[in-house]
Amino acid sequence: MESQRTFLFIGLMLVSFLLFQEWNSDYNAPKVDPSANTQTLKSNSLNSDDYIPSSADGELPTAATSAKRSVIEVTTDVFTVKIDTRGGDIVESDLLQYEEVKGEETPFMLLGEFDGNQYFSQSGLAGLNGPDASTEGRPVYSTEQKSFTLKGDELRVPLTFTDSNGVTFTKTYVFKKGQYDVALEYTVNNVTNSPIQVQLYTQVERTIQEKGSLVDQNYLGAAYGSADEPYEKYSFSDMADKNLSINTTGGYIAFIQHYFVSAWVPAQDQQNTLYSVIKNGTAAIIGTKAEPVNIQAGTQAKISATYYMGPKESDKLEALHPNLDLTVDYGWLFFISQPLFELLKFLYSGEGSFFGLFDISIGGLGNWGLAIIAITIIVKSLMYPLTKAQYTSMAKMRALQPKMAALKEKYGDDRQKFGQATMEMYKKEKVNPMGGCFPILLQMPIFLALFYVFLESTELRHAEFFLWLTDLSAKDPYYVLPILFGASMFITQKLQPMTVTDPMQQKMMTFMPVIFSVFFLWFPSGLVLYWLVSNLISIAQMLYIYRGMEKQGIKVRG
Repeated sequence: MESQRTFLFIGLMLVSFLLFQEWNSDYNAPKVDPSANTQTLKSNSLNSDDYIPSSADGELPTAATSAKRSVIEVTTDVFTVKIDTRGGDIVESDLLQYEEVKGEETPFMLLGEFDGNQYFSQSGLAGLNGPDASTEGRPVYSTEQKSFTLKGDELRVPLTFTDSNGVTFTKTYVFKKGQYDVALEYTVNNVTNSPIQVQLYTQVERTIQEKGSLVDQNYLGAAYGSADEPYEKYSFSDMADKNLSINTTGGYIAFIQHYFVSAWVPAQDQQNTLYSVIKNGTAAIIGTKAEPVNIQAGTQAKISATYYMGPKESDKLEALHPNLDLTVDYGWLFFISQPLFELLKFLYSGEGSFFGLFDISIGGLGNWGLAIIAITIIVKSLMYPLTKAQYTSMAKMRALQPKMAALKEKYGDDRQKFGQATMEMYKKEKVNPMGGCFPILLQMPIFLALFYVFLESTELRHAEFFLWLTDLSAKDPYYVLPILFGASMFITQKLQPMTVTDPMQQKMMTFMPVIFSVFFLWFPSGLVLYWLVSNLISIAQMLYIYRGMEKQGIKVRG
């Protein structure tokens, strides 16, 4: 295969992949009919297939009403949380260890009202006698204080409501030091002379949002896991098409965005219903509904679930649910991306486990930029046999060009005879015309897997490298890396054996470095750093391979 055409093939594959991502993005904001798929709270419909617990009035809280909202403030070492006394919902969560903007002290707001959008977590007890099923609206809880601060390892925030029959509902959030998961515990004290029935629901509501640009290809939308489906995305458009309704043992639901996730994990030893709904044409809901719980007269019952709101860190998510770590979405190449990410973390920290058999602890690099360079060197070194086969095949094909020209002149327009003679020449010279293509195809999954690792890893958010590169998750502010990448791509072109003679193809190849440099201007600098280092290593490997071949008398460049 001609080397320049092979190089063009790589470039077109990359561009095509990104364009396909843009076209196939399943999280576009759908055009929703406000009347379509909209459900409201139904108090006595436990056996109805279309039962979807919703918020108090069937309406989302608005910016106008938020100012009147009575909230309880909770502060831990990892976030500040605001809990609405009406319904006991988490209406705001600021992550204290993550900045909203690099270099500023404002913490990252995960839940809340921002940029005209709303994102919050709801939970309640519906069912025949649940306070959230009342026609009078959702319950207003009371607390002994309006603010709570974590001072030890655990903080319990109890909210209490007593209905008109004297039944007491205590909704308690349990916060723990250093953890982003919050336990939800309901204690129901039935002091009446009759049995009651309640049903726990947990859900996340979010304003339907437009997706990002071509460069920002990170998924924004819902996901769920069930006994049959470990991880399945359920985008805004999916919800607009059809409400989710799955009965499963255990399971979970989540809303995913770049670097962060919020997820409800219900009790895993019982049957749960996973559901979704588009509400009022502007908000998307995904949630879980537990089995009804019967509480006999004069007895108590406890009902629980777990809510996670924080960074997409695989270890912490997997500890809550075996499949929740899949929300760290490495795409279909996850089986390659996951070990590569573990290697990247090991290079950074110097600590890790070897296939889970034993732990390793050595001095790490302590810099994510250096870790990216190191993993690039390792990957390129491991793939060196493929690279050598690729460049060797290219050089041999270049050496056969005079013989190819002679065959073309001999057989003229007789393509059949020309093809037969060409194949005989390849066989005689022991040259595989596809030898330059197969190594590239084998390397592409590795490159794409690393692409997802750098794009999805929370650890790289706001990570510094050196000098002007203070955030590897953001574009290079001075475009130095994209320019250097273009220069390295140009040098790579010049070093490769030139076989293209068509003027149009030559022009395309000439402008490829410029096109890709412009394209990479808005890429995260960590990704561009990886491609730049990869190109520089390729140049070094190419020079080494070609020097060895020239010593053997094989003409590499004309």
